[in-house]
Parts: sequence; structure tokens; C-alpha cells
Amino acid sequence: MTHWPILPVVLPALAAGVLAAANPRLWVARSIGLGSCALLLVFALRLVLLAADGEQRVYALGDWPAPFGIVLVLDRLSALMVALTALLALVCLACASTGADREGPFFHALFQFQLMGLNGAFLTGDLFNLFVFFEVLLIASYGLLLLGATPARLRAGLHYVIINLLGSALFLIAVGLLYAMTGTLNLADLALKLPALAPDKRMLVQSAALLLLAVFALKAALFPLLLWLPGAYAAASAPVAALFAIMTKVGIYAILRVHLMVFAPVAGMLQPDLTTWVVPAALVTVAAGALGALASRGLAAATAWLTLMSAGTALAIAGLATEPAVSAALFYVLHSTLASAALFLLTGAIAAQRGAARDTLQRGPRMLQHGLLGVLFLLVAAAFVGIPPLSGFIAKIMLLQAASAGVARTAIWTVVLGATLIALFTLTRAGITLFWSARRATAPGAAVPIPAAAIVVLLAALGGMAALADPIKSMTDALAAQLGAPRLTIDSVLGTQGRT
Repeated sequence: MTHWPILPVVLPALAAGVLAAANPRLWVARSIGLGSCALLLVFALRLVLLAADGEQRVYALGDWPAPFGIVLVLDRLSALMVALTALLALVCLACASTGADREGPFFHALFQFQLMGLNGAFLTGDLFNLFVFFEVLLIASYGLLLLGATPARLRAGLHYVIINLLGSALFLIAVGLLYAMTGTLNLADLALKLPALAPDKRMLVQSAALLLLAVFALKAALFPLLLWLPGAYAAASAPVAALFAIMTKVGIYAILRVHLMVFAPVAGMLQPDLTTWVVPAALVTVAAGALGALASRGLAAATAWLTLMSAGTALAIAGLATEPAVSAALFYVLHSTLASAALFLLTGAIAAQRGAARDTLQRGPRMLQHGLLGVLFLLVAAAFVGIPPLSGFIAKIMLLQAASAGVARTAIWTVVLGATLIALFTLTRAGITLFWSARRATAPGAAVPIPAAAIVVLLAALGGMAALADPIKSMTDALAAQLGAPRLTIDSVLGTQGRT
């Protein structure tokens, strides 16, 4: 049994423990945090290489066999999501170390706990520990959001905490129902036992499945459970909001993992199915995100609404639950996470150089690094909207092609393309206001070399996605095929038990 799958959980947990217990000087905390994130990226790349052969590696904690013990499962999808998290974390923490980490105590410990929760959620092989890791990342995100205790953050944080506590309660109810009906919470064991379930228990299983879908939809900010996101993301500091760009992707991941692994093989007992529930709600989310961005008076708020729009776009296609649709949605998840993070970091850099005007979409003074930030804004906006030849254009083409064979093709094409045009108009208007119409007087402010370098790194990653679109698509095709073959996971996790 290889120990690689446990390392992305143990490493940030150890770093967080040291940082919380010792509460070292800021430069020491920064060194520990950045060192942990850099090592995490190395581990994540190793996991991607391990998973590339298609074999699913199971790590049994305490050497207790499934389904009795806790297991972590490394496959192509979990490895990719851990790698995406590691890259984003290193970039965001580097930016936070320029000043955002001074807003309150234990920033670096909370940051590492957030990574522990994210990585655990992507790697866990059972529902209860998915709940546990959800709670770890949520509690850490509460702290990261509320650092600084500004009125806007306290107001947004209150909404964020209350709605997620409600989601946690529903998650526990769903977990309890499934355990009462099946006697297990291991995903592979659930996939094995649900088809043989007695008819009188199926209604309760259906209720649990719909509760889980509601919880994961809340994490993904799917309509009508979306109003917590724009305020929370807009109020957070730029590096924290950039890291939060992957939070909605945890919800998308959970919907795909649990539905395709556990409930899709017994779809007859779960009507209406995933497509019936998710696709219409996702399309409303896309429209709401685009219109919210259009109505926003600040760049941070507009970026938060656009992040919501991107999550809805991914789910609108992934909800079709076909292999081409899931593959296209995963490609878009990679692109949109990096693009959203870059836009949040750029918002922070712009706000730091506009004096009292901050990120408001009104005419303000010229920025110290006006030309550099203007070029970065042009590139990031083009990537986010999907202007060729950047990866956003390729991702949108893949999404629309995947939707062409679906029953909701007309609705998906209309909403996605319409929202893209609104996003283009919103970002164009923002660029004109922030750069073209700026006054000649330069606002007092310092240069932002590290945030600018971080944005360049993310743009380089987006450019790499465009240049390597074909091999990345082959990888997402393999991910979708593996995700749609639960029998392979059952045999890997349960061994001979899964073949009986």
C-alpha cells in the first residue's frame, strides 16, 4: 500500500497544527506556510503521475479494510483536483504574504486547515468523512472570511455561516438515513448494496439522495441556494477570495462523484434524475450570475457574480451526465477556477492603487502601474470570457459541443452564449472605467510585484491549457470514463467483496 494518497491531508494538517500551537512571528509563519504549499504542489504532481495509469489506489487508514475502516481513494479525478488546489494555494498564499495575512491572527493556520479540508474532500472514499472534511474547510473559511472584521465581512460572514450550518444539518440527516437503510457509508459499499435494497426502503434512500443533492448544490451555489456567495466572496480579501474560487468546485465534484458512483446505477429508484434537477437550476444560476455582474458597482462584486456564473455553466453541462459532457465540464472547471482566481487577485492589485476609489466602477485616479495592470486586465478578461485563442474559448466550444446531443441543447446554448455576451460587456465596461477613463493624477499606492507575478503565473497556466488542449482533453475524457465506471472503484476498494 503506497502512502502517497495520505500526504496531501497530513502535510497541511501538520503545518496548521504547528502554526496554531506555536503562533510564531509573521515571517516564520509565512515561511512555514509557503514551504508547506510548495511541498504540497510537489506531492500533488506526484499523485497525478501515479493516477495517470488508470489504476485506483486505495489507502486504508490503520490498515482497516473497507467498508469497516476509513479509506482514501486516489484516481485521476481526485489527483487532478488536489493538483489544482495546490497550485492555487501556493499562488494565493504568496499574494497574501504581501499584507493580507496581517489582518488577523492565525491566518496561516486557517489557510492550511482550509487546504486539509479541500484535499480530504477530494480524496475521501466515504460519505461521513466527506462531511468531516466539508466541516474542516468550512470552519477554516469562516475564519479567513472574517479576518479584519469589517462591517461588510461581518454581514456577509453571518449569512455565509448560517446557510452553511443549515447545509451541514441536512448533510447529517442524509448520512443518517443512508446508514440506517444500508448499514454503510463507504461509497463503494453503498454502490454495491443499493441495487439489492428492499422496495420498502427505497423512498427513504431517495429522500437521502435528494438531501445530498441539495447540500452539494448549496456548496456549488446552485439556484436557489446561491445568494450567500456574491457577498462573501466580494467581502473577502483578494487572496482569500481567489482561494475560494475552488470552493464551489468542491460542490460540483461531490455531485459528480456521489451521483455517478452511488446513485446513477440505481436511477430507477431516484426519479426525477440528476439532469431533471440540476440542468434547469444551473441555467438559472448562469443567468443570475451574468445579471448580477452587470448590476455590480464594484469589480470585486462583479467577479464574485462571474464566479457564480462559471459554476453554473459547469453544472449545466455536467448535469447531462454523459461522458462527453462530464469531460467538457471538467476541462471548464480547470479553466474557470484559474481564471476566477486571477480576476480576484487582479481586483486586489487594482484596489491597492486607486486610493479611496478602491475597486468601485467609477472614474478614479490613474494607477501607479497603470499600463501593466491594464494589460493584465485585458488578458484575464479575455481568458475569462473565452476570447480565442486562450483556453476559455476552447472550454466554451467543448461545452457547447457536449450540449449539442442533449435534450436541453437550445436552452443551454441560449443561456450560456447570452451570459457570455453579458460578461464581455461587463468586463469591457469595467476596463473602460478603470483604465481608459482614469484621471491624469496618479493615486498614492505601492507597486504590487508579487500579485502581478502571481497573475502572470495563472495566465501562463491558462495559456498552457490552450497549448496543450488536446492532451488535457484526452485526460478529462479518461477522467469521465473512469468516473462513469463505478464497478472499477468497487473492485478496487472492496477487493473480493466487490465481486460477490
